[in-house]
Amino acid sequence: MTETPTPRRSRLAVLFVTVFVDLLGFGIVLPLLPYYAREFQASGVTVGLLVAIYSAMQLLFAPLWGRWSDRIGRRPVILISLAGSTISYLLFGLADGIGLLFVSRLLAGVAGANISVAQAFIADTTTDAERARGMGMIGAAFGLGFIFGPVIGGVLAHYGHHAPGLAASAICGLNFLAAWWRLPESLPPERRHITAAGSPWRPLAAAMTQPRGALPLLLFATAVFTFATMETTLSLLCATRFHLSPPQIYWLFGFLGLATTVTQGGLIGRLAQRINEPSLALIGTALLALGMAATPFAPPAWRLLLALAAIAVGQGITSPVLASLISKSGAQHASGSVMGVSQSAGSLARILGPLWGGVAFERLGPGGPFVTTAALLALVLAVFGATGRLRLEAPAAGTPPA
Repeated sequence: MTETPTPRRSRLAVLFVTVFVDLLGFGIVLPLLPYYAREFQASGVTVGLLVAIYSAMQLLFAPLWGRWSDRIGRRPVILISLAGSTISYLLFGLADGIGLLFVSRLLAGVAGANISVAQAFIADTTTDAERARGMGMIGAAFGLGFIFGPVIGGVLAHYGHHAPGLAASAICGLNFLAAWWRLPESLPPERRHITAAGSPWRPLAAAMTQPRGALPLLLFATAVFTFATMETTLSLLCATRFHLSPPQIYWLFGFLGLATTVTQGGLIGRLAQRINEPSLALIGTALLALGMAATPFAPPAWRLLLALAAIAVGQGITSPVLASLISKSGAQHASGSVMGVSQSAGSLARILGPLWGGVAFERLGPGGPFVTTAALLALVLAVFGATGRLRLEAPAAGTPPA
């Protein structure tokens, strides 16, 4: 029986709220890491490790969460991860030393690797034509969490360093209870399967042997690497080359978050109705590359805003469209495993991007991270042009992957 649009939209709305609240807690806590490090007398290297351990745990656990959700369903995995987030933020709020702080971030990374399961939920409950728009909802939830989280955290910080972490724990705890009550299961029992024993990375090897899987994964990892490099070094560029004040830099990041959210929350759905997904992926990548190349040479203010808008819109298009293409590159019953591997690739890119940004900034100057990643994106686009756009095309309905 075909599911009616209204129940499907209701499911997606519940998932959107679940992901948004989870990311709201993350956005509340993240800006406090440097303050905690100063309070506990941690070195800059330790702060870097504190940030990296979150993505490292996502790298390891995203394929495990995805494969497990293919076996037992999406709902229980999402609930377990929400419970883990609640505990991790509680530990963060109660931390009185660097050791407990590391434990809290490690657990947060493990729990935060559930985005692949949320994307598999989208794949379960949308048609091929609706897939990119559904993936855009996840991106919009991310963006809204990163916009409102720091604002709430900044207000709560006036009540001491412990208050934001405890508040984030309370918010995630309420989110867990709401999801327990309202979040339905998207994967019916007849579509679940028990993955054969072996490495959870097996879907990556299978995907990389086929252009339909390899090319979207390559572009996805490159785009995430580029955006992570930008996030790490934009404030350094603005402070050293453009001589902007901290409040001005804060507003630039807010502008980035807002533009990305608008793109993924509304624009991507309209574009996906008019332009096929492979072409959209290439357009988004080109915008991201142009924005990165222009940013170091952007002043006055309006040109800088245009360059950052190109980055935000490019990333806002590329991320959900590639997630949609990747989800279509494997068997439908294994979408959790496939999306888990893609998120692990993204986590690896989020670890390597900040590291490269720091090296390039020191060795090549403030513009180095932006110019080099723009060149990398241009190289990947050239590979796509040489191999042919059609290799990005998803298989037609009912056609098994090659």
